[in-house]
Amino acid sequence: MIRATQLIPYRRSSDDYGLTERLKAEFTRLRRERHPLYLTSEELDEILHWKLRGQYGRQKERRKANTEDVIQTITGAALSITHPDEDYETELRLGILCCLRGVGVPVASAILALAFPERYAVIDFRGWRQIFGEERTTFSISDYKRYLREVKRLAGELGWPVQEVDLAIWEYDRVSDGKSVLNKAAG
Repeated sequence: MIRATQLIPYRRSSDDYGLTERLKAEFTRLRRERHPLYLTSEELDEILHWKLRGQYGRQKERRKANTEDVIQTITGAALSITHPDEDYETELRLGILCCLRGVGVPVASAILALAFPERYAVIDFRGWRQIFGEERTTFSISDYKRYLREVKRLAGELGWPVQEVDLAIWEYDRVSDGKSVLNKAAG
């Protein structure tokens, strides 16, 4: 639905662009220092605040079951696994991250987008609405792979990292409140 040219003004205009860049830089540093790469509970919590914003409290009680050791083990496995089939690697990484209590595909995608911004995007209702013209709030791994293919196509057109395209889509939808795409879909 959304065209690459519509995203150009939104590349770096998100209110959390600076925080996003800081988190990506932190992952770059962690990749150099930790082998295998993993997250601590404090680092995961920072990502949860970034991704969930006002919905951070949702699933908070459920997430308490994730001990430091469990978080490091699960994130370490997900962030270090590789496979020659990129699609399968994505399935594995998302599936492993979703083993953490209170982490579904959207939060798992946020972890991957910060760790590997050239390859992954964050799925949420805003991006889905702009890409597919549909309202949606829950997402499967298959949905994510479908969404990611479209974001990668736009990234290729723009010559931007996948995560930056995704953030621009998010900001475009936030500013327009999703009206433009839904009006086109209804009309």
